[in-house]
Amino acid sequence: MTLTLAVLVSLLTIPFLMLSMKELAPREDKGVLFGIIQGQPDASLDQTVLFANKVEEVFRSFPECEQTFQLTNPGGGFSGMVTVPWSRRKRTTMEMQQVAAGKLANVAGVRIIPIVPAPLPGGSDFPVEFVLTSTAEPQQIFELANILVEKAFASGLFIFADSDLKYDLPQSEIVLDRDKVSMMGLNMQQISADLSSLMGGNYVNRFSIQGRSYKVIPQVKRASRLNPEQLRDFYVTGPGGKLVQLSSVAEIRQTVEPRQLNRFQQLNSAKIQAVIPPGVTVDQALSFFETEAAKILPPGFTFDYAGESRQLRTEGNAFWSTFVLAVLLIYLVLAAQFESFRDPFIILLGSVPLAVAGALLFVFLGWKNVTINIYTQVGLITLVGLVAKNGILIVEFANELMAGRGLSKHDAVVEAAATRLRPVLMTTVATVMGHLPLVFVTGAGAVARNNIGVVLVTGMIIGTLFTLFVVPAFYLIIASEKKRVVHPESDLPAIPADLHQ
Repeated sequence: MTLTLAVLVSLLTIPFLMLSMKELAPREDKGVLFGIIQGQPDASLDQTVLFANKVEEVFRSFPECEQTFQLTNPGGGFSGMVTVPWSRRKRTTMEMQQVAAGKLANVAGVRIIPIVPAPLPGGSDFPVEFVLTSTAEPQQIFELANILVEKAFASGLFIFADSDLKYDLPQSEIVLDRDKVSMMGLNMQQISADLSSLMGGNYVNRFSIQGRSYKVIPQVKRASRLNPEQLRDFYVTGPGGKLVQLSSVAEIRQTVEPRQLNRFQQLNSAKIQAVIPPGVTVDQALSFFETEAAKILPPGFTFDYAGESRQLRTEGNAFWSTFVLAVLLIYLVLAAQFESFRDPFIILLGSVPLAVAGALLFVFLGWKNVTINIYTQVGLITLVGLVAKNGILIVEFANELMAGRGLSKHDAVVEAAATRLRPVLMTTVATVMGHLPLVFVTGAGAVARNNIGVVLVTGMIIGTLFTLFVVPAFYLIIASEKKRVVHPESDLPAIPADLHQ
């Protein structure tokens, strides 16, 4: 019955692991909230600054705001606020992020995406970055990316989602009528040079005033180049130095082009960037995109990851190889200590799977929002060594009872479990009480400590309870019989009586 129960509990590790929420690292409250400003592709700096100032007003409306900052460029910018210390506020930056999203959505003229900083260095601005790649034309990738963005908003899993491949950049082309240019005796090269001087902003010379050098930049006044239609009123040099209005030989054609054409792994690509609310993990968001992409992507299209999402999918899956190596190392060390390959197997098989299952139970239930991340993975590897120590106490003492007093395996392991109960409980209580503050700690950096503490405390308690019953059961089946070792009397001569005096 004991072994059957142990096997069933150990098998629960599989569904616990598969169904638990996963992420690279839990979101931490770092006391700062960022806002990514996205302006119109053809917006001027003055226009963007005008709307970006509204963003600063929104951040300053928070009672938790201590100071704000802002960097602005013609196409967008980067802003944010630094909050007051933990002791002076009740809301976390994740809670403020959701409130800010609603307020910032009312700012006209720009799009603002509120985000919290990445929990680990090296991440990008967005926690979710899902990349579509193909050798197809960018227009086809653009259409598929927009379908995924629409599905993301409809799912309710995202605060924000968008693609970095956008066909919204207005472009004005000056189309010359070559027949008219030829009839009027104009020169294409001269027309190009004149337009370049009028609009290009390149300097043609330098002049010196009071020992300082200045650039000479020919350019029409700003009032004469506010929109593309004003180009028709420009004059270019004609035959004999006469001026000819550009509208007589050219027309303005309006087109729309992509802001930029991106490539990923040498393929045409579109990156879907998304922000998730509290309670939704990066793994859940990526799983959604993976499922939806598998439904709509035609042959020749693949998907990949970038930034924090790529770290999760590549480095996050390396845990089990590290875990197996840790168990193997402990097994080899114990094999050298016991001079046996059976005894370490009893110790690890009777304690490690059960302790891991016990720790993952609370991760599966989401207690204190614990997920499978790098912190819980470190806790699970540490747990292997801690619970193995209890098994060592029982197995080593049982071996000594068989070898020293000639007891049977059953009698030896029963007496060993009873005799070693006190040191086993002392080890467990010391470990649990030492890590218990990590479970209930609050404040800066508390989330990472909570994740490690929950795994170690719960795994140690449940692992110890199982160890006291399962290790003896495995010992009866796997351990080898130890013959009693009788120490012979010493062959040294007796010490003379007079030397005792």
